[in-house]
Amino acid sequence: MPRRASKKPDASQNARRIVDEFIEKTERVIDPAVSAAAAALSKLGASKGGEARAKSLTAKRRAEIAKKAAKARWSKP
Repeated sequence: MPRRASKKPDASQNARRIVDEFIEKTERVIDPAVSAAAAALSKLGASKGGEARAKSLTAKRRAEIAKKAAKARWSKP
């Protein structure tokens, strides 16, 4: 008669459990006021960066980027 497989989690399952527990603990530690300030600062920098990039691109380069994006978008199954 064949033996039953072990019910113990293997090494990869154990590693995943440890990582998930660590993430849960670190999410609880983050101060909401600090993360709100960081988000506001990030948003400010991101908006400036996008505007600066748009101003620096030529019409030809914008067209190349758009064509590449369209090709990538429509090539997916």
